[in-house]
Amino acid sequence: MKRSILLAFISLVLVAAGCGGTSTATLSSNDAAVVGAQSITKDQFNGLMDRAKKSYDAQKRPFPKPGSTAYEQLKGQAVTFLIQRAEFAQEADTMGIKITDSDVNKRIDQLKKQFYGGSDQRYQKTLKQQGLTEGQAKEEVRAQLISEALFKKVTSNVKVSKEEIKAYYNSHKSQYGQPQTREVRHILVAKKALADSLYAQLKAGANFAKLAKKYSKDPGSAANGGKLTISKGQTVPAFDKTAFSLKKGELSQPVHTQYGYHIIQALSDVKAAQTTTLNKVEASIKQQLEQQRKNDAMTKWVDSKKKSFCKSGIKYQVGYAPNPDPCATLTGSTTTTG
Repeated sequence: MKRSILLAFISLVLVAAGCGGTSTATLSSNDAAVVGAQSITKDQFNGLMDRAKKSYDAQKRPFPKPGSTAYEQLKGQAVTFLIQRAEFAQEADTMGIKITDSDVNKRIDQLKKQFYGGSDQRYQKTLKQQGLTEGQAKEEVRAQLISEALFKKVTSNVKVSKEEIKAYYNSHKSQYGQPQTREVRHILVAKKALADSLYAQLKAGANFAKLAKKYSKDPGSAANGGKLTISKGQTVPAFDKTAFSLKKGELSQPVHTQYGYHIIQALSDVKAAQTTTLNKVEASIKQQLEQQRKNDAMTKWVDSKKKSFCKSGIKYQVGYAPNPDPCATLTGSTTTTG
């Protein structure tokens, strides 16, 4: 199944929450809800539900039947999504963020090149499969650009100092170290008698790889003649202790673990443990910490706006209010049904 690029925009915008402001729009018969100065039309709701059905069909999943609990949950998610997106757009206006038609067209051109080889025909085919008109697709792209612009603006002051980077590195040094490693080969069997027999054959000069392919029960190495590269502390204790104590070329007597009996031979010297220096990972740590803090800042901002718009009042058409009301858990009050 082709990747659903445009529907992915919808899931991204779902992180957005509605924002504050007085609900000034009038709830008309064709509205599913109003929030702030903006109406959410029944046509918008129906279009979103139609696209959801196409997504279910593409995944060969049965679409919930109207009136069922699953359908009501999906319906509530659709209304909530549309409200959240409308409020996000209003907050962007308040913050002076403007997304032009040119911005939208440029992003669509980028997507065509990235996912459709620059083919407008393939792009149009995907829109049709997802039940999107070209105008609806542009609105989804516009919503994503608004989301990105808001994130950039809200998190513009996030900074990470060199001291914080160093502190993170020092407290996570195990992530930047490579333990001792070496190449070995082994044969794993269930019975000690067989292990002893194979050990005797190997000591007498038998071909290790042939015996491993014939007898070893280790699915990860048997087909490769028993060869594998191991890291210190990453295998079971008895195996680990023996494997790293052998001299290069030395063959161990059968070693018992919970998996059975192992005959181990060291193929290489032990490669010393290594630690990646702070200089080599400073940039990646900085990026990681900045992203975490930006996400935290955005989440905090979104939560504050959720409470604000819930308190200001959202009006739902009869039959369109989400159940449970998402505002109830935030403000202890419910929104209005018109």
